[in-house]
Amino acid sequence: MNKKITVVGAGNVGTTTAQLIAEKGLGDVVLIDIMEGIPQGKALDILEACPVWGSSSKVTGTNSYQDTAGSDIVVITAGLARKPGMSRDDLLFANTDIMKQVAASVAEASPEAIIIVVTNPMDAMAQVVQKVTGFPRERVIGMGGVLDTSRMRSFIAMESGAHPKDIHAVVLGGHGDLMVPVRSLTTVKGEHISKVLSDDVINAIIERTKGGGAEIVGLLKTGSAYYAPAASSVEMIETILGLKKELLPCAVYLEGEYGISGVYVGAPVQLGAGGLEKVVQLELTDDEQKALHASADSVRGLIEKIGI
Repeated sequence: MNKKITVVGAGNVGTTTAQLIAEKGLGDVVLIDIMEGIPQGKALDILEACPVWGSSSKVTGTNSYQDTAGSDIVVITAGLARKPGMSRDDLLFANTDIMKQVAASVAEASPEAIIIVVTNPMDAMAQVVQKVTGFPRERVIGMGGVLDTSRMRSFIAMESGAHPKDIHAVVLGGHGDLMVPVRSLTTVKGEHISKVLSDDVINAIIERTKGGGAEIVGLLKTGSAYYAPAASSVEMIETILGLKKELLPCAVYLEGEYGISGVYVGAPVQLGAGGLEKVVQLELTDDEQKALHASADSVRGLIEKIGI
């Protein structure tokens, strides 16, 4: 029996996520949105592509959470997207209200689901969802670090000419301006990045990674990134389903790991059938450790603003 995967939000991120799930045949997909006709039409379009992909996934669109009942995995992409000049934090209050409504509906319809939060500001929104649902931390996970790490690997590949699969990188901390690309653990074909690229280039890559989302928003002008966020969410789904065994940097509720407690922040984790299986402790430099704590404090500040 196929897994049931619900995607909340039929915008660009949600629709692309639904498409990739169906294309890969990871399960049956329910695409839900408040706009009548939009999730139904997009779901039907994706379903009609499944024979071309050789996929047997069933794809349905709906405006009712009743149709999402019993979902194994729920990906939340609903919310306002960034516009030029906006930070992820500018979305805080508007998207908090949306998350509260979505989280309550998901918890009622699918009380055993694993939730992947994509909506920005992602770390804070994950904490809102966990608080509202009352789910254990293992079953509410933010996507941010997977995306940020993919961006960093892309930029390193552009500068070094290496294949992305030969590049190891990890970005920790909040999915915002204070994210922490871990330079000390970044390698290209097994060699430390400092042996492959100059300090100036490495520093430029780190800054570009931190501003990766804003760069795309600035270019698009009327929208934000969706291909890479969707692909990152799907990689998490594949890992939860046991199809991949990657160590992924995800936003999780820390309980003392890295000396941080009581807040969602990006850390390397093992995912599995129950969601979060283990937070992995990496050896960080003192500067990286300090930067991670500063990033966590920034997320904590957002949480205090919204009173969660």
